[in-house]
Amino acid sequence: MDSGSVAQMEAFSPEEAKKLMEAKCYLCHNPTAPEKGKRIGPPMVAIKAHYLDVHKDKEAFVNGIMEFVSAPSEENTLMQGAVRRFGVMPAQQFPETEVKKIAEYMFDYQIEEPDWFKEHWLARHNDSLYNKGKKLAAETEELTPKELGMQYALGTKKVLGQNLMGTIQNKGVEEAVVFCNERAYPLTDSMSTNFNARIKRVSDKPRNPNNRANSLELEHIETFKNLVASGASVEPILTEENGKVYFYYPIVTNTMCLNCHGTPNKDITPKVYQSLSELYPRDKAVGYGPDEVRGIWSIVFDAAKNTH
Repeated sequence: MDSGSVAQMEAFSPEEAKKLMEAKCYLCHNPTAPEKGKRIGPPMVAIKAHYLDVHKDKEAFVNGIMEFVSAPSEENTLMQGAVRRFGVMPAQQFPETEVKKIAEYMFDYQIEEPDWFKEHWLARHNDSLYNKGKKLAAETEELTPKELGMQYALGTKKVLGQNLMGTIQNKGVEEAVVFCNERAYPLTDSMSTNFNARIKRVSDKPRNPNNRANSLELEHIETFKNLVASGASVEPILTEENGKVYFYYPIVTNTMCLNCHGTPNKDITPKVYQSLSELYPRDKAVGYGPDEVRGIWSIVFDAAKNTH
């Protein structure tokens, strides 16, 4: 990514940028995850601290974040310790404009940090400006149906993703296959109960027949496939009927997904593919590449249900 790409900083909504960061980054970099155990990546404040340590001005800071996200590797990381512990961030396709907004927000505003991080950082760097910036005023507005749907989808994705990626890190891909078979449905059901919504993951190429999309969901899957393939901005689809909101949002593959959803004997090892075949004899959820729509979130909740 060219270093001149952010030479001219643009105005942005910090509230929007904060929501982008939570939606795009918190699956792996959530500040509420414990220091030990199921954490699968450093908190965002650690990333901010390391980049501020090297890049003192905003343009260099934003460029540094964008360059790494566009091509993550051991060679261009500023966080060798995190790479040793968690591995290199999987390559994923993020719109450059979104990464820029997140990076600018990180530089300009204080971001949420775990209780343990300040002591951890000061003991090693003696730098109290690691989380410098303005404080963003607390939000008090009611959430829109779109924001509620995204909260439900991304909240469930976070819980499933943290458990799945933690299993991969600690026990390997084979055990992750077992985890999905035994735990994905109960975890999704628990999130449905938590949010008081009906939350499903459905696909045109389901692994489990229970995840088969209906005719309307298939139409939405095709719409999202066309949008993602064209590189267009993707927004959720919402309809309202009989006091209920029907919310749909795509599930897009990244490189880590290909361990179980890629091409057999190329992305999927023979051992893992054998386990998949035994657990899912009618499995259709293979043959994907990165950045492809493999299904959607299909969520239903009360239209009048708003929260703070």
